[in-house]
Amino acid sequence: MTEPADHPFVAAVKPLVDAMGGELVPPEAAEGDDVVLSWEGREVLAVRLPHLADSLDHMLTDLERRHGVPLAQLDRKTKQQVVRVLEARGAFSVRHGVETVAGALGVSRFTIYNYLNREARQDPAPKAD
Repeated sequence: MTEPADHPFVAAVKPLVDAMGGELVPPEAAEGDDVVLSWEGREVLAVRLPHLADSLDHMLTDLERRHGVPLAQLDRKTKQQVVRVLEARGAFSVRHGVETVAGALGVSRFTIYNYLNREARQDPAPKAD
C-alpha cells in the first residue's frame, strides 16, 4: 500500500476488516467491488470484501477461535447459541449454509433446523393489535 501499515486509519479499520474476513489492498489495486477508503481527503486503502460462502467459513473459524475448541466439541446448549449467532449474521441465507454449519458442529441438518425452530417457538413475534 502507499501508506504504511501502521497508519492510524489502517490500524483503526483492520480489526473490522479481519472480523469480516475481508482483505486490505492498496487503493491503486482496487477492483470493481472493492471499497476504497479515504483519510483526510486521500485514498489510503481499499477493502476487498469476501464472497458470502467465504464469510460463512470465516464466521465458523472465528466462533471456533472464540470458544477455544472445535465447534463439534461444544455441548448442546453452546451449539444452540452458536446457531443463534450464525442465524443473526445471516449464515443460513448462504447456499448450503445449513449443511456447512451442521458439518462444523458435528450434527445433522435436522438438528440445525430443530435448533432454529426451537428458537422461533421460544421467541414468538409480538402480536399486532
